[in-house]
Amino acid sequence: MRIWKIKTNPNRPGRQLSRTEHQLKLAIAGATGTVGKHVARIATERGHTVVPLSRSNGIDLETGVGLPEALKGVDAVIDVCGTSAANETQAIEFFKISSRNLLKAEKDAGVAHHVTLSIVGIDKINSGYYAGKVAQEETVKSGEVAWSILRATQFHEFAVQMLALSAGPIAIVPKAITQPIAAAEVAAALVDLAEKKPAGRVNDLGGPKVEDLGSMAKRYLAANGQKRWVLALPLPGKFFKGLRDGSILPDASATLGKQTFENWLKDLPKI
Repeated sequence: MRIWKIKTNPNRPGRQLSRTEHQLKLAIAGATGTVGKHVARIATERGHTVVPLSRSNGIDLETGVGLPEALKGVDAVIDVCGTSAANETQAIEFFKISSRNLLKAEKDAGVAHHVTLSIVGIDKINSGYYAGKVAQEETVKSGEVAWSILRATQFHEFAVQMLALSAGPIAIVPKAITQPIAAAEVAAALVDLAEKKPAGRVNDLGGPKVEDLGSMAKRYLAANGQKRWVLALPLPGKFFKGLRDGSILPDASATLGKQTFENWLKDLPKI
């Protein structure tokens, strides 16, 4: 068993560890994704051993292949995996199956803590991809491994992802208001959770400023010298209605990050 004393370092944001015995062995599902790569980097910088759970390493979350061997000696699992599933049914199926396989393998291996990244507002929208995340949370809560769940708002990369959905000189993005957060700040919060005892559902994490998605898309293109027209349209359906009616904004109890979208743009390498 790892024994930890937590203390705050005034010269470094977030929480640090006073290590009394050993570093943690952390398995990361989705370690190569937008937030997962930051989780792996931050965990490694803090001296933890990182085990990426990916198909390139012979591990398949949807079949469970490779999980028993990969989770041997692991202290905590951080699940930041995602899916490109095209519809709600597929998203629900993916998150249910992958979470069940992870939790079963964790229980068998004696993993003490399961940390899940979720999304602010999923229960208000409960449609499309967000319905899959609702199913994931329910699966984790009903499992036999102690857990922590952190809901975060969309990452700054949200605008880039929406721009990629259309090609050509005109980019159509859904009309939406969001409070974007830096993926690295979310990653640091997840590693903080993994270093502590399971905490259940913790305070939501949001960005420092409410943004209009259309404006974000235009500013991203301008920052990179790309000549495209942006049309922000009120797309039909429950999911897109939720994106524009405030459902994905954090409430007053949320913890807020520091990096604004504008500062994130300044830090981006030019393309």
